Amino acid sequence: MSLRINDIAPNFTAKTTHGEMDFHHWIGDHYAILFSHPKDFTPVCTTELGYMAKIEDEFTKRNTKLIGLSIDPVENHSNWAKDIEETQGHAVNYPMIGDTDLAVAKLYNMLPAGEAASDGRTAATNATVRSVFIIGPDKKIKLMMTYPMTTGRNFNEILRALDSIQLTAKHKVATPANWTEGEDVIIAGSVSDEDAKTLFPEGWKAPKPYLRIVKQPK
Repeated sequence: MSLRINDIAPNFTAKTTHGEMDFHHWIGDHYAILFSHPKDFTPVCTTELGYMAKIEDEFTKRNTKLIGLSIDPVENHSNWAKDIEETQGHAVNYPMIGDTDLAVAKLYNMLPAGEAASDGRTAATNATVRSVFIIGPDKKIKLMMTYPMTTGRNFNEILRALDSIQLTAKHKVATPANWTEGEDVIIAGSVSDEDAKTLFPEGWKAPKPYLRIVKQPK
């Protein structure tokens, strides 16, 4: 069954570079970013893991944990991490899942259910295993993105989306196109003008009745 936004993220137990873990227990009361890779020692993914290591503190500030996934064994991940630190300049301190039986990749619809285990597979045969999931403390999926093999992911965009997700979870607003932290937001369509007067006593700009623009709530 396909996953959708607001579905409960499927739980699993798996071996990781930080030991065996229960995914939901590991998330706890945090947000989580699960991002996957088709195989270890692949060039684009090496840059991605290094960049996520570089900006991990930004996610930590946002009460968010990072976890990577590759279909290779955990032992391979540890060796790959040395290459990542050497070439990208940042050590990978977040856990990496060893998904050798493809169980997690299949659970999250990254690969078809009938795919064989990881031995002998190439990055090309695992092409769809390049996904990103943002999962909330309620264990629900907040965002899903899947990229092609040759396009490196923009993790600054994932950080921006996380800011929006966390802001709109606390306040009855939505964020416009290309919004970044601190910019004006939009009053949610579910809020009546009468309720908006209470929620946003300083008022709002409304170029159209359905487009009510306010300063970002603190």
